[in-house]
Amino acid sequence: MTLPAAAPAVRSYRPEDADALDDICVRTAHVGRDARPHYTDPGVFPVTFARPYVALEPELAFVLDGGEGDVGYVLGTADTARFVGDFRAKWLPQVSERYPALAGPPRTPEEEIVALLHTPERMLVPEVADYPAHLHIDLLPRWQGRGYGRALMDTFLDALRNRGVAGVHLSMLTANIPARAFYDRLGFHEVAVPDADASVTYLARDLRT
Repeated sequence: MTLPAAAPAVRSYRPEDADALDDICVRTAHVGRDARPHYTDPGVFPVTFARPYVALEPELAFVLDGGEGDVGYVLGTADTARFVGDFRAKWLPQVSERYPALAGPPRTPEEEIVALLHTPERMLVPEVADYPAHLHIDLLPRWQGRGYGRALMDTFLDALRNRGVAGVHLSMLTANIPARAFYDRLGFHEVAVPDADASVTYLARDLRT
């Protein structure tokens, strides 16, 4: 007899979730859709935007278990300035052999992400300094629009509040209109960053109210 799948549920990240984390990251990295048709080595995405968080701050990583495997996650840091220092000192040495620093300007889509990997200081944006935490959330397309993204976010934001964090920010591709609507519903507001590329929008939320 085949047992029914368990109901979808948000839970804390476990080390055995790592491969699923990578897969979700790659399958949502191209404006919320699958990066594999667009990148020769899409593995650079989780190395830059997912794995460092579960390596450096696993207590702030949560997954959506769909009953037969992970289908989404939220992860981040409570203190961006500290995280940037740890990223350079502890994370980059682990991955620089696979993705070495570029000798010149990026020439391919993969190299553009490698350049981001090797410049964690890009995360230090003065305009969002009052919102010291930041996050990344990714959910496979067929699980979107069903309340699971909000469940992930509520879990993450509650974890930040429990640590006494004053606020949280994120950066998103301006072209990802559905994501912007999602964050607006969660109470995030846009923060003007004059020097930012127009393709990126910064959003923030005060956690004290």
